[in-house]
Amino acid sequence: MKVSRSKTEYMCVNEREGSGTVRLQGEEEKKVQEFKCLGSTVQSNGECGKEVKKQVQAGYNGWRKVSGVLCDRKISVRIKGKVYRTVVKPAMLYGLETVSLRKRQESELEVAELKMLRFSLGVTRLDRIRNEYIRGTAHVGRLGDKVRETRLRWFGCVQRRESEYIGRRMLDMELPGRRQRGRPKRRYMDGINEDMKLVGASVEDAEDRDRWREMIRCGDP
Repeated sequence: MKVSRSKTEYMCVNEREGSGTVRLQGEEEKKVQEFKCLGSTVQSNGECGKEVKKQVQAGYNGWRKVSGVLCDRKISVRIKGKVYRTVVKPAMLYGLETVSLRKRQESELEVAELKMLRFSLGVTRLDRIRNEYIRGTAHVGRLGDKVRETRLRWFGCVQRRESEYIGRRMLDMELPGRRQRGRPKRRYMDGINEDMKLVGASVEDAEDRDRWREMIRCGDP
């Protein structure tokens, strides 16, 4: 295997004092705090704030591409909702099935979604129209519920794979050592356990693909 030294970078996760460096042919390589992998942003501190902001921007970019349709008063609200669910929402959801979101980050996504829906329906916050009414009119469900569905769907796919599968091994892996002092960071399985509790599912239910999909499905209104 050949490695290009000029293109090589490395990142330390949860780095502590006294960590070493990486050298190739006697020269120290560049250390970064984040990098992109398959379109997703990975941060050295284990957070996902930048990934969430990137997905929000992706949603806005998708909305602008079809704004001629979504903001046209001659087009029915049902058609606008269908275009939004087909073009904009998938752009915001891409890659979030493997991200452990906090409530604040989930709220950022939903605020952006409601802003786009309000523009599409021609209403403002001054009109004092409830969010539930806007979603029901456009037939668009909560983005947080859709994130939960995609996250559980991915977890079910991994859970049904053989134990040697790398994704299964990563989920079951227990790292040696202790967690750092202070408030513990939210882990991926913490979110999965909360999601399963909300839908009344268990890990054993994931073995039955059809039953699992029925339990986690959240349709649009």
